[in-house]
Amino acid sequence: MSHANNTDLLNRLKRAHGHLATIIKMIEDNRDGLETAQQLQAVLGALDKAKTLLVTDHIEHHLEDVVGPLSREAREKLARLTDLAKYL
Repeated sequence: MSHANNTDLLNRLKRAHGHLATIIKMIEDNRDGLETAQQLQAVLGALDKAKTLLVTDHIEHHLEDVVGPLSREAREKLARLTDLAKYL
């Protein structure tokens, strides 16, 4: 599986990258600590979402390698597990 084909994942990571560059500039410019901390929290959230997307896509891909194409019912159950994985 190539994660390079996952545009949602790449877009999330590029967005986080841009925010991180902004945070570095904020620190260099001696901007307010609260504002900088809020931006850091936003980057952490974006990275957590990207990580969840990466892991769930990876699981789904390898699951299909083992058992073959998933039925609609199996995909629905997997989606519920994906929702649960957000809390890891």
